Amino acid sequence: MAFYSEDDKADDYLFKIVLIGDSAVGKSNLLARFARNEFYPSSKSTIGVEFQTQKMDINGKEIKAQIWDTAGQERFRAVTSAYYRGAVGALLVYDISRRQTFDSIGKWLNELHTHSDMNVVTILVGNKSDLKDAREVSTAEGKALAEAQGLFFMETSALDSSNVAAAFQTVVKEIYNILSRKVMMSQELNKPGAPELGNGKTVVLKGDGDQEGNAGTKKGWCCSS
Repeated sequence: MAFYSEDDKADDYLFKIVLIGDSAVGKSNLLARFARNEFYPSSKSTIGVEFQTQKMDINGKEIKAQIWDTAGQERFRAVTSAYYRGAVGALLVYDISRRQTFDSIGKWLNELHTHSDMNVVTILVGNKSDLKDAREVSTAEGKALAEAQGLFFMETSALDSSNVAAAFQTVVKEIYNILSRKVMMSQELNKPGAPELGNGKTVVLKGDGDQEGNAGTKKGWCCSS
């Protein structure tokens, strides 16, 4: 994983987070609700790639989440490699009222792991929880899949704001916690050039077998509206 901080503010960290999932599952509206508290009932499909930066405070540190939203349609997948490059977090979104979007989760996970670090912090998001009467995927199914894949899990509604902020915050907090643990371990071992929190430099964390442990932490962590 690579964690970026800006040189102009030593305490700033910039985490790249990607939104992935089929077209029309509500990725753009999740971002709009989180970043601007807006919702577009008749929003059109995203063309290409868009991103926004949102500031968050984690343990007294100012964290900037750079959230990337991309088109779910196959014809726009030429941007795939660049889209995933440098990502340390992901929201994998499906629509609870359309089972085919849930059935596509495996495909999206494979793409995520192909083009990015295997240790990307990922949350499975069942969006449009407000469509209770049209539900085709149960909360239990979503939770079971998340547990099987070692992901966080949450059901959200961009329409009524349910759990939207919590979903993004869960990913950002876990990324920061992983970074903090890595830094502490390096400092305890007194390694030359050990990264320090708030040093204004890029911190590169290589996978070292922590994935299983991290997945174990995630399993069973869920929330629904």
